[in-house]
Amino acid sequence: MVDCFHKMLESCDVGSLPFKGDINRFLAGARDYGQVNNESTLLFESKVVSGFIDKAQAGINVPNYPQFRDMTQMFIDMIEGLAKVNGGYVEAGTLTVKSGKGSISETLAIKNHSQDIYEKLGQPLKLRMCITGPYTISSFFAYKDKNTFTGLGDVLAQIADANIFNNKHGSIKLVSVDEPVFGFVDDPLLDRGSEGRENLLKAWETIMQKIRAKGAQTCLHLHNTSDELFWQVKSLNMIESHVNDPFYQAKRTKEQLEATDKFLKASIAITDFDQLIRNQIVSTSTQKMTDAAINEKIAEVWKNLNARKTDPITYLENIETMKRRLRDSIQRFGESRIAYAGPECGTRSFPTYESAIECLRKISEVTRSQTTW
Repeated sequence: MVDCFHKMLESCDVGSLPFKGDINRFLAGARDYGQVNNESTLLFESKVVSGFIDKAQAGINVPNYPQFRDMTQMFIDMIEGLAKVNGGYVEAGTLTVKSGKGSISETLAIKNHSQDIYEKLGQPLKLRMCITGPYTISSFFAYKDKNTFTGLGDVLAQIADANIFNNKHGSIKLVSVDEPVFGFVDDPLLDRGSEGRENLLKAWETIMQKIRAKGAQTCLHLHNTSDELFWQVKSLNMIESHVNDPFYQAKRTKEQLEATDKFLKASIAITDFDQLIRNQIVSTSTQKMTDAAINEKIAEVWKNLNARKTDPITYLENIETMKRRLRDSIQRFGESRIAYAGPECGTRSFPTYESAIECLRKISEVTRSQTTW
């Protein structure tokens, strides 16, 4: 594998931010963007471009497009051949990309304004693009079989291919296939040696190969790494999971990184805001608390946050905690195996947009200071 990562550690984020404003108009603008120009599409464009610039100005080297929509639903809406029944989806025909719906609106907005962003930042933009993975999309199906994964893999590969850009003002540097559902359920389709398992592997490979062919790096975003199928994806460059995933402490991880020539995104900041509140309550309590008492305290904190009586920034993890996590990852896996540092997931659960941007600012400060430790 060609070493496609810079020697200097960079930061990236996972995507989502809290939304401020008229969400219904924003969603209407997302649906119509690139097809019509109206108040809704202008609102959508403005929110996405300004959100991307805010991330970059917070110091994130490779920001994901700002994710304000339901990520799985936005990709399902791009796919022809699905029918909704009893709250789920079924394949009503061959899965293809809907005519005129192959653009990820957020990526297109940033591409359309790449020159403006370039002038604002003073350098070419580097974008991370995320795509919901075939396994996670299939979890919304009322019925699926062994061929569902490959069908979705082909469609998602087409979407990736159509949206990766590279121009003089910037490019998509990293594409993440997000599989937050993978590994959490005992799925017979994924039994060892099954055709369904092989087909999911093929689907991931198809998507990753298309991304690599367009000159971008590949990432698999996971919330659970207990099923190690991902190690077999030959075209996968990088893996990321949550802060407390045993994956980041296991000796086997280092062995597999070297054996498969893959890299890690070091997740150095917790982004589940309930967990951040819980951690602070527990760490500052002078006595052992029951779960019921902790949950009651969390509800009280949220009441104050929503009433703007408490500054959410006080619940963010400190710089030293993030530094310790990054230092531990570098010591455990080697600096050459850490491709990026960033938050474990998106920041949609944060009470305010400003607190989410502050979290990203802290992460970028830690990443930039790494060479001076």
